[in-house]
Amino acid sequence: MNTPEQSQLGKAASYADQYDASLLFPMPRASKRHDIGVGDAAPFFGADMWTAYELGWLNLRGKPQVALAHITVPCESPNIVESKSFKLYLNSFTNTRFADARDVRERIRADISAATGSGIGIKTIGPELFDREPIHEMDGLNLDRLDVECIHYTPTPELLFAEFDEPPVTETLTSNLLKSNCLVTGQPDWGSVQIAYSGPAINQEGLLQYLVSLRNHNEFHEQCVERIFMDVWTRCKPIKLSVYARYTRRGGLDINPFRTSYPQQLPLNVRTARQ
Repeated sequence: MNTPEQSQLGKAASYADQYDASLLFPMPRASKRHDIGVGDAAPFFGADMWTAYELGWLNLRGKPQVALAHITVPCESPNIVESKSFKLYLNSFTNTRFADARDVRERIRADISAATGSGIGIKTIGPELFDREPIHEMDGLNLDRLDVECIHYTPTPELLFAEFDEPPVTETLTSNLLKSNCLVTGQPDWGSVQIAYSGPAINQEGLLQYLVSLRNHNEFHEQCVERIFMDVWTRCKPIKLSVYARYTRRGGLDINPFRTSYPQQLPLNVRTARQ
């Protein structure tokens, strides 16, 4: 079983410029889910939506090609792929010849599916369509408008509470103040988060203070979102809940986990201004 400490994170690494699928470093989801109280049957569905901004290869005549890639990994997959290994893997395409973008896309699909243990989705976008890529902030009521005192900078789920004696509500809340740190290197991960729910009204001040409390916490993106989901799910007891975060890119990759308590379509993989 691979562990984060065995990955290339925080270590000097040379860049392979010839295709090499062995660079991918899968890690199991189960151990971290156990830490936050996810049992054998997770109370959520969803996926991790990646955007690769640094994808390039050679065509059969040796001319460089570039594209963006949207990659969707189901959260039911047994493994995640460590992000630096994903970057090294994508860079290994640099001096390798492929017939066309479809050839590249199918190679990535096969390799990431094998690493994660689940079929993945992928879409590549060529330069002729780059100017159609939109920027849009998360929809919802922005919690950052609240003038709250923040004194907790490690996860404090006790800050979460809901009005169980009041009529249930349906609302969508957002914040741009999400920040955590890489589990291995301690480097900062900046993000925005959207929490949509139906059920007892969640105290907004407490929710914002809770989100800020992740500020000095070391955890991968996917794990942070699942932690938020489980803490809100357990303490506020919504009837329905979804948690969606979009993190700023690092190494030409952004990771955008989405978790929901009920089946629904994934959000559109549309970047925010900070991404």
